[in-house]
Amino acid sequence: MTTPQEILSMLGDEKIKMVDLKFVDMPGTWQHLTLYYNQIDEISFTDGVPFDGSSIRGWKAINESDMAMVLDPNTAWIDPFMKEPTLSIICYIKEPRTGEPYKRCPRVIAQKAMDYLVASGIGDTVFFGPEAEFFIFDDVRFDQTANAGFYYIDSIEGRWNTGREENPNLGYKPSFKGGYSPLPPIDNFHDIRTEMLLTMADCGIPVEKQHHEVATGGQCELGFRFGKMLQAADWLMTYKYIIKNVARKYGHSATFMPKPIFGDNGSGMHTHQSIWKNGQPLFAGDKYAGLSETALYYIGGILHHAPALLALTNPSTNSYKRLVPGYEAPVNLAYSQGNRSASIRIPLSGTNPKAKRLEFRCPDGTCNPYLAFAAMLCAGLDGIKNKIDPGDPLDENIYELTPEVLAQVPSTPGSLELALEALGKDYKFLTEPGVFTEDIIETWINYKLHTEVNSIRLRPHPYEFSLYYDA
Repeated sequence: MTTPQEILSMLGDEKIKMVDLKFVDMPGTWQHLTLYYNQIDEISFTDGVPFDGSSIRGWKAINESDMAMVLDPNTAWIDPFMKEPTLSIICYIKEPRTGEPYKRCPRVIAQKAMDYLVASGIGDTVFFGPEAEFFIFDDVRFDQTANAGFYYIDSIEGRWNTGREENPNLGYKPSFKGGYSPLPPIDNFHDIRTEMLLTMADCGIPVEKQHHEVATGGQCELGFRFGKMLQAADWLMTYKYIIKNVARKYGHSATFMPKPIFGDNGSGMHTHQSIWKNGQPLFAGDKYAGLSETALYYIGGILHHAPALLALTNPSTNSYKRLVPGYEAPVNLAYSQGNRSASIRIPLSGTNPKAKRLEFRCPDGTCNPYLAFAAMLCAGLDGIKNKIDPGDPLDENIYELTPEVLAQVPSTPGSLELALEALGKDYKFLTEPGVFTEDIIETWINYKLHTEVNSIRLRPHPYEFSLYYDA
């Protein structure tokens, strides 16, 4: 724990002149405001720093725009990308006139989910460990006008470039679906990932590993240790920030877009989670795969609410281009200790009960982690409270199942629109505990439908010209 007094002392001792305040909007993007150090005092950690909230997506109207950023002293780190020494601090949002936490602030929602866990009596701590994959590209161009629309991405690692004149082309490019952990020189980004990992460590994130991922074209992943829910969400936001800025330093562009490349694996965010109480893990037991009955009910809750849950864990239209069969994507709403096409996997944990957890494999990096983690916890707790049976595990090879058997396995929604429709029908598990409000659910659905789903629906797709131009 860090106190406001320690932060203020750090500003003086380290001669830091600038303080960068970061907060997350509803869709899940960091926003920031940078202040001269003498604008921060102890009151900033209780009353907050005022700002205009009317320009933030999904928040206030202009006639009620006054809001305040309240600094969390436990989130401070020196920003490695600023020219002048700058202390970064993550904030939550407060209503300055009432003093109440702002109900649409994602960080406030995550805190309410953790409070709900304690109030339920089921547990007192929930740990999350997200594994967010990403691509590193060399060139990214896209545009959409009234008479044209295109995207173009490129990578020195792209298998499609084996015949390109590169003066010289050395030919070391991962094949499609052949990029999992190759050595350099096929792995072009080892040193960049190492710098990303070390930068994360310098910013206080407990790092573990880095490696290339399955897809050609520069798909990668870095790993950091699990943390308490709010902490893990803060670390994930910092992770994305560091990856994008280190890539930019080397003249590359990093993206967490789930499916930027056609015909190869997309990027997911497998999310490990477990509940503890009084310092003891609750998910270890003598049931399937060494799980407890509590863990199985938690799985039942996630599977039961999965169609609605995905509106928050997979909240982009592009998310559902990843969630298709044939690319290791977890499209089957089932659980298994080894089947990676199941949406919930039970990782190997040996005999250590503290390592027993489940891995929800559907989410991707376009989600707002504060909302996604809160929603997953609410779904799991609903499963525990109502003793929702997850059914039998799916341990067979999914690719060897007959069509008749496969038809009995529920699958993820086929589009963001269908997921939003499911959320509109199934949201009580989020609102009845007081974590989300109906206003937040309605705002989320309307924003996603009007800003994303309908915007995509209205525009011609380039491939439609191949299909229909000669009609």
